[in-house]
Amino acid sequence: MNILDHTACELGEGAFWHPQRQEFFWFDILNRRLYAHDGAATKVRDLPHLFSAMGWIGGNVMVLSGENGLFRYDLDSGDLTLLAAIEKDQVQTRSNDGRTDPWGGFWASTMGRKAEEGAGSIYRYYRGEVRRLHDRLSIPNAICFDAARNLAYFADTARNRIFRQPLNAATGWPAGKAELFLDLSGEELNPDGAVTDAEGNLWNATWGAGLVICYNPEGARLRSIAVPATQSSCPAFGGPDLTALYVTSAFENMDEKARAKDPHAGKTFRFDIGVKGLPAPRLIP
Repeated sequence: MNILDHTACELGEGAFWHPQRQEFFWFDILNRRLYAHDGAATKVRDLPHLFSAMGWIGGNVMVLSGENGLFRYDLDSGDLTLLAAIEKDQVQTRSNDGRTDPWGGFWASTMGRKAEEGAGSIYRYYRGEVRRLHDRLSIPNAICFDAARNLAYFADTARNRIFRQPLNAATGWPAGKAELFLDLSGEELNPDGAVTDAEGNLWNATWGAGLVICYNPEGARLRSIAVPATQSSCPAFGGPDLTALYVTSAFENMDEKARAKDPHAGKTFRFDIGVKGLPAPRLIP
């Protein structure tokens, strides 16, 4: 069944493999929890407000993307320190997808708390500076990077589209307009979280379809992995050789009948797929 952890998360998200600690982390966003699996057991940490994505600064110091911005988080003490405010005064929005880029910056997205149309944005934090890169998105997701081709990817789940954007090779700031990479509306696929592998292929979790689909840099579909939970949400490569694919899921908005039909909804999975990923870059604060 490939189940890593049987905990049912209402909104499992933010899949992340820590390259130094050799631990897999993920969030239950709506229940304000951070989970970590060290290969033998799972540890849960309660958080003071909503967080949804993360990166690493040091062995025990992380960056967490939350409803008030980016925070340093000490895994040992639990201390949180504001790194950069993002939409701190906009109570109608919260953080969503996010990832550290290969230049040491962090891309963080926001969305309406009720997924209101056009309420979402994507920001980049880089060496103390925050810029908004995109706005008028509904559910921004699939933030990931192809350093070899100087590209960023992101999606608007509500529009069934994945975009790519050229980046400056030296700084990682956008070097041109975003362009359409995949229009999945014809297949009725909802692109959620994504990650790239060592060859530059994109692995995208599809919310509502129970799949992680791999596309090459030209947009051709290479393979798919069936996830035993319909609302698959976010993948990450991990394991000692980075050939395991971890996938989170959710039972958000499922009633009792729907959950009975989807008994593994919200659980977290691990697949040995024989494809090598890339270590998560370190954030430069």
